[in-house]
Amino acid sequence: MWPSVRSLMPQCQTLHSILNQQVRTTYILKRKFPVQLHKKNMPPKTLRSRHYVYELVKDTTIEKQPQLKLILTAHVEGLGSKGDIVEVKPSYGYNTLILLQKAVYASEENISKYASLKDDVEDKPSSPLVPMCMQSLAKMTLSVVMNMESPWEIKPWHIKVSFRKCGWEVPEKAIVLPEMPIKGPNMNIEGKEFYITVVFSPKEKQEVKCRLHHWSTDPSDRLPYVKEFWKIPVESVFADLEKYEQNQLK
Repeated sequence: MWPSVRSLMPQCQTLHSILNQQVRTTYILKRKFPVQLHKKNMPPKTLRSRHYVYELVKDTTIEKQPQLKLILTAHVEGLGSKGDIVEVKPSYGYNTLILLQKAVYASEENISKYASLKDDVEDKPSSPLVPMCMQSLAKMTLSVVMNMESPWEIKPWHIKVSFRKCGWEVPEKAIVLPEMPIKGPNMNIEGKEFYITVVFSPKEKQEVKCRLHHWSTDPSDRLPYVKEFWKIPVESVFADLEKYEQNQLK
Protein backbone atom coordinates (compact mmCIF):
# COMPACT_ATOMS: atom_id res chain seq x y z
CA MET A 1 0.00 0.00 0.00
CA TRP A 2 2.68 2.52 1.05
CA PRO A 3 4.81 2.05 -2.09
CA SER A 4 1.78 2.79 -4.28
CA VAL A 5 1.07 5.97 -2.30
CA ARG A 6 4.70 7.05 -2.62
CA SER A 7 4.54 6.53 -6.37
CA LEU A 8 1.57 8.94 -6.57
CA MET A 9 3.26 11.73 -4.61
CA PRO A 10 5.21 13.23 -7.58
CA GLN A 11 2.01 13.28 -9.65
CA CYS A 12 0.12 15.02 -6.83
CA GLN A 13 2.83 17.62 -6.51
CA THR A 14 2.74 18.25 -10.27
CA LEU A 15 -1.06 18.58 -10.18
CA HIS A 16 -0.82 20.99 -7.25
CA SER A 17 1.63 23.18 -9.17
CA ILE A 18 -0.71 23.20 -12.20
CA LEU A 19 -3.72 24.28 -10.14
CA ASN A 20 -1.83 27.19 -8.60
CA GLN A 21 -2.88 30.41 -10.29
CA GLN A 22 -1.23 33.78 -10.02
CA VAL A 23 -3.26 36.42 -8.22
CA ARG A 24 -2.67 39.90 -9.58
CA THR A 25 -3.00 41.87 -6.36
CA THR A 26 -0.38 44.62 -6.14
CA TYR A 27 -0.49 47.53 -3.68
CA ILE A 28 1.85 50.50 -4.06
CA LEU A 29 2.45 52.36 -0.79
CA LYS A 30 4.54 55.26 0.45
CA ARG A 31 5.56 56.35 3.90
CA LYS A 32 3.54 59.21 5.31
CA PHE A 33 6.53 60.41 7.33
CA PRO A 34 9.84 60.04 5.49
CA VAL A 35 12.79 58.43 7.24
CA GLN A 36 15.74 60.67 8.09
CA LEU A 37 19.02 59.91 6.41
CA HIS A 38 21.88 58.57 8.51
CA LYS A 39 25.40 59.88 8.44
CA LYS A 40 28.10 58.33 6.31
CA ASN A 41 29.73 55.21 7.80
CA MET A 42 27.17 55.25 10.59
CA PRO A 43 24.42 52.68 11.26
CA PRO A 44 20.89 53.65 10.15
CA LYS A 45 18.67 55.25 12.70
CA THR A 46 16.00 53.24 14.44
CA LEU A 47 12.57 53.58 12.88
CA ARG A 48 9.83 55.12 14.97
CA SER A 49 6.21 54.07 15.02
CA ARG A 50 5.29 56.97 12.76
CA HIS A 51 7.56 55.58 10.09
CA TYR A 52 5.24 52.54 9.75
CA VAL A 53 2.29 54.68 8.71
CA TYR A 54 1.72 54.29 4.97
CA GLU A 55 -0.46 55.95 2.36
CA LEU A 56 -2.01 54.00 -0.50
CA VAL A 57 -0.78 55.14 -3.89
CA LYS A 58 -2.24 52.46 -6.18
CA ASP A 59 -4.48 49.42 -5.76
CA THR A 60 -4.52 47.12 -8.81
CA THR A 61 -7.51 45.13 -7.52
CA ILE A 62 -9.86 48.06 -8.14
CA GLU A 63 -8.02 49.56 -11.07
CA LYS A 64 -9.82 49.44 -14.42
CA GLN A 65 -8.27 46.72 -16.56
CA PRO A 66 -7.35 47.50 -20.18
CA GLN A 67 -9.39 46.07 -23.04
CA LEU A 68 -8.44 42.67 -24.41
CA LYS A 69 -7.42 42.52 -28.05
CA LEU A 70 -8.66 39.25 -29.56
CA ILE A 71 -9.00 37.50 -32.92
CA LEU A 72 -12.41 35.89 -33.45
CA THR A 73 -12.29 32.27 -34.62
CA ALA A 74 -16.09 32.05 -34.96
CA HIS A 75 -18.94 34.39 -35.72
CA VAL A 76 -20.16 36.23 -32.59
CA GLU A 77 -23.48 38.04 -32.92
CA GLY A 78 -23.19 41.74 -32.32
CA LEU A 79 -19.39 41.64 -32.24
CA GLY A 80 -17.84 40.36 -35.46
CA SER A 81 -17.08 37.49 -37.82
CA LYS A 82 -14.20 35.05 -38.28
CA GLY A 83 -10.82 36.74 -38.49
CA ASP A 84 -11.98 40.09 -37.11
CA ILE A 85 -9.76 41.75 -34.49
CA VAL A 86 -11.87 43.18 -31.68
CA GLU A 87 -11.33 44.78 -28.27
CA VAL A 88 -13.58 43.65 -25.41
CA LYS A 89 -13.72 43.77 -21.62
CA PRO A 90 -11.44 41.25 -19.89
CA SER A 91 -14.27 39.39 -18.10
CA TYR A 92 -16.29 39.00 -21.30
CA GLY A 93 -13.21 38.02 -23.29
CA TYR A 94 -12.07 35.35 -20.85
CA ASN A 95 -15.42 33.79 -19.92
CA THR A 96 -17.38 34.04 -23.17
CA LEU A 97 -14.85 34.05 -25.98
CA ILE A 98 -11.55 32.46 -24.99
CA LEU A 99 -12.93 29.67 -22.77
CA LEU A 100 -15.54 28.75 -25.41
CA GLN A 101 -12.84 28.74 -28.11
CA LYS A 102 -14.46 31.58 -30.03
CA ALA A 103 -11.37 33.80 -29.94
CA VAL A 104 -7.62 33.82 -29.32
CA TYR A 105 -5.21 36.50 -28.19
CA ALA A 106 -4.22 38.94 -30.92
CA SER A 107 -0.48 38.30 -30.69
CA GLU A 108 1.80 38.72 -33.70
CA GLU A 109 1.98 34.95 -34.17
CA ASN A 110 -1.79 34.49 -34.00
CA ILE A 111 -2.41 37.41 -36.37
CA SER A 112 -0.31 35.70 -39.06
CA LYS A 113 -1.69 32.25 -38.17
CA TYR A 114 -5.38 33.21 -38.41
CA ALA A 115 -5.05 35.67 -41.29
CA SER A 116 -6.72 33.16 -43.66
CA LEU A 117 -9.97 33.23 -41.63
CA LYS A 118 -11.04 36.46 -43.33
CA ASP A 119 -11.03 34.67 -46.69
CA ASP A 120 -13.78 32.32 -45.46
CA VAL A 121 -16.82 34.41 -46.44
CA GLU A 122 -19.23 31.57 -47.16
CA ASP A 123 -21.39 32.10 -44.06
CA LYS A 124 -20.15 35.57 -43.16
CA PRO A 125 -22.98 38.07 -42.59
CA SER A 126 -22.83 41.49 -44.20
CA SER A 127 -22.69 43.04 -40.71
CA PRO A 128 -22.24 41.66 -37.16
CA LEU A 129 -25.64 43.13 -36.21
CA VAL A 130 -27.61 41.54 -39.07
CA PRO A 131 -28.27 38.16 -37.35
CA MET A 132 -29.52 39.94 -34.21
CA CYS A 133 -31.82 42.18 -36.26
CA MET A 134 -33.19 39.20 -38.17
CA GLN A 135 -33.98 37.36 -34.93
CA SER A 136 -35.80 40.41 -33.54
CA LEU A 137 -37.81 40.89 -36.73
CA ALA A 138 -38.78 37.21 -36.78
CA LYS A 139 -40.44 37.62 -33.36
CA MET A 140 -42.15 40.91 -34.23
CA THR A 141 -45.80 41.54 -35.10
CA LEU A 142 -45.91 44.93 -36.81
CA SER A 143 -49.10 46.99 -36.43
CA VAL A 144 -49.98 48.78 -39.69
CA VAL A 145 -52.59 51.48 -39.00
CA MET A 146 -54.55 52.79 -42.02
CA ASN A 147 -57.28 55.42 -42.47
CA MET A 148 -60.89 54.29 -42.13
CA GLU A 149 -62.33 57.13 -44.20
CA SER A 150 -60.04 57.78 -47.21
CA PRO A 151 -59.17 55.18 -49.88
CA TRP A 152 -55.63 53.82 -49.74
CA GLU A 153 -53.28 51.11 -50.95
CA ILE A 154 -50.42 49.90 -48.79
CA LYS A 155 -47.05 51.16 -50.04
CA PRO A 156 -43.52 50.74 -48.66
CA TRP A 157 -43.67 54.14 -46.97
CA HIS A 158 -46.66 52.97 -44.88
CA ILE A 159 -44.54 50.08 -43.59
CA LYS A 160 -41.61 52.44 -42.98
CA VAL A 161 -43.79 54.67 -40.79
CA SER A 162 -45.08 51.62 -38.88
CA PHE A 163 -41.51 50.51 -38.22
CA ARG A 164 -40.58 54.00 -37.04
CA LYS A 165 -43.38 53.88 -34.44
CA CYS A 166 -41.69 50.75 -33.02
CA GLY A 167 -38.26 52.41 -32.91
CA TRP A 168 -36.92 50.82 -36.12
CA GLU A 169 -35.50 52.82 -39.02
CA VAL A 170 -36.02 50.76 -42.19
CA PRO A 171 -35.50 52.39 -45.63
CA GLU A 172 -38.22 52.00 -48.23
CA LYS A 173 -35.89 50.28 -50.69
CA ALA A 174 -35.38 47.45 -48.17
CA ILE A 175 -39.14 46.72 -47.87
CA VAL A 176 -40.73 44.20 -50.24
CA LEU A 177 -44.54 44.05 -50.19
CA PRO A 178 -46.68 41.04 -51.13
CA GLU A 179 -47.41 40.58 -54.83
CA MET A 180 -51.14 41.03 -54.31
CA PRO A 181 -51.98 44.68 -53.47
CA ILE A 182 -53.80 45.46 -50.23
CA LYS A 183 -56.42 48.20 -50.63
CA GLY A 184 -58.95 49.76 -48.33
CA PRO A 185 -60.68 50.82 -46.27
CA ASN A 186 -62.09 47.32 -45.96
CA MET A 187 -63.45 46.18 -42.61
CA ASN A 188 -63.34 42.54 -43.78
CA ILE A 189 -59.56 42.59 -43.39
CA GLU A 190 -59.54 44.44 -40.06
CA GLY A 191 -57.11 42.76 -37.66
CA LYS A 192 -55.95 40.25 -40.30
CA GLU A 193 -52.30 39.52 -40.95
CA PHE A 194 -49.93 39.61 -43.91
CA TYR A 195 -46.19 39.32 -44.39
CA ILE A 196 -43.63 41.72 -45.80
CA THR A 197 -39.92 41.09 -46.42
CA VAL A 198 -37.01 43.18 -45.15
CA VAL A 199 -33.92 42.84 -47.35
CA PHE A 200 -30.53 43.32 -45.69
CA SER A 201 -28.50 41.96 -48.63
CA PRO A 202 -29.12 39.63 -51.60
CA LYS A 203 -28.46 36.65 -49.28
CA GLU A 204 -30.06 38.03 -46.10
CA LYS A 205 -33.82 38.47 -46.06
CA GLN A 206 -36.33 38.28 -43.22
CA GLU A 207 -40.12 38.03 -43.30
CA VAL A 208 -42.04 40.19 -40.83
CA LYS A 209 -45.61 39.51 -39.69
CA CYS A 210 -47.95 42.51 -39.94
CA ARG A 211 -51.47 43.17 -38.60
CA LEU A 212 -53.78 45.61 -40.35
CA HIS A 213 -55.82 48.07 -38.25
CA HIS A 214 -58.21 50.85 -39.24
CA TRP A 215 -58.18 54.26 -37.58
CA SER A 216 -60.66 57.12 -37.73
CA THR A 217 -60.15 60.79 -36.96
CA ASP A 218 -63.68 60.85 -35.47
CA PRO A 219 -63.53 59.42 -31.92
CA SER A 220 -67.09 58.10 -32.22
CA ASP A 221 -66.13 55.90 -35.22
CA ARG A 222 -62.96 54.45 -33.74
CA LEU A 223 -62.78 50.73 -33.15
CA PRO A 224 -62.19 49.49 -29.59
CA TYR A 225 -58.59 48.78 -28.75
CA VAL A 226 -57.71 45.07 -28.63
CA LYS A 227 -55.21 44.38 -25.88
CA GLU A 228 -52.30 42.11 -26.86
CA PHE A 229 -53.73 41.62 -30.34
CA TRP A 230 -50.59 39.76 -31.46
CA LYS A 231 -51.53 36.78 -29.28
CA ILE A 232 -54.90 36.29 -30.99
CA PRO A 233 -54.78 33.85 -33.95
CA VAL A 234 -56.28 35.35 -37.11
CA GLU A 235 -56.59 34.54 -40.81
CA SER A 236 -54.57 35.99 -43.64
CA VAL A 237 -55.61 39.25 -45.28
CA PHE A 238 -55.53 37.67 -48.73
CA ALA A 239 -58.11 35.00 -47.89
CA ASP A 240 -60.70 37.72 -47.27
CA LEU A 241 -59.52 39.80 -50.24
CA GLU A 242 -60.08 36.88 -52.62
CA LYS A 243 -63.60 36.35 -51.26
CA TYR A 244 -64.28 40.09 -51.55
CA GLU A 245 -63.14 40.21 -55.18
CA GLN A 246 -65.21 37.15 -56.07
CA ASN A 247 -68.31 38.76 -54.59
CA GLN A 248 -67.61 41.96 -56.52
CA LEU A 249 -67.36 40.02 -59.79
CA LYS A 250 -70.69 38.33 -59.14
